[in-house]
Amino acid sequence: MKNIIFIAPPAAGKGTISDYLVENYNYVHLSTGDLLRTEVSLGTLLGKEIDELITKGKLVSDDLIISLVNNELTKLNGRLFILDGFPRTLGQAHKLDQMLASLGVTNNVVIYLDIDVEEASKRALGRVICPNCKRSYHLYNEGFKPLNDNLCDDCNTVLEKRSDDTEVTFKNRFLSYLTNTGPVIDYYKKQNRLVKISINDKSITDVIKEVIKVASEYSTSSKEAEFRLKSGGSND
Repeated sequence: MKNIIFIAPPAAGKGTISDYLVENYNYVHLSTGDLLRTEVSLGTLLGKEIDELITKGKLVSDDLIISLVNNELTKLNGRLFILDGFPRTLGQAHKLDQMLASLGVTNNVVIYLDIDVEEASKRALGRVICPNCKRSYHLYNEGFKPLNDNLCDDCNTVLEKRSDDTEVTFKNRFLSYLTNTGPVIDYYKKQNRLVKISINDKSITDVIKEVIKVASEYSTSSKEAEFRLKSGGSND
């Protein structure tokens, strides 16, 4: 399996996919959103500044994000990882290449989860998360509802709706994604390192299967194309 760098707009399902890969393939999930929210929970001045930016749907500075990610990457000691929410800008993409090269990490694949704003908005407004263990759920998806209303299946903590999952802030986040991440997509595409999975009409189970196939079989010599499962493939 390869390390995975996810590029996707808000509510594309990165968290749910990552949870599955962590549980079944021993990945370490590095979510910049979680790293930032952890800082907010500490109640520091930096955390308060981050909280204000996130609530408004704005992006945190590159320097801060890069520092947080670099600290986490240096702790991995060769374990497989998923980068979720990074890089979001071209500057972050360049810096990530430098960080991975300095660590001797080359076993990577960039996966672009393509979703339109209408589908992403529907997913975002139904999403809830456990503030304790960070497991995510969806109120309108039968396969991802909590077993007990508003309680985490794993730790029985009351679930919360993220402060940035409102219609207004979601639209701001999606527009920020389009503006800032477009050059990142082009960057990896030109380097023949991007694999795109279109997910609008797919169940999360099917998307997970495609991600597993990509992480298992993708090579740097493969040309960029929308990934499709081979006939008869399963890889549950």
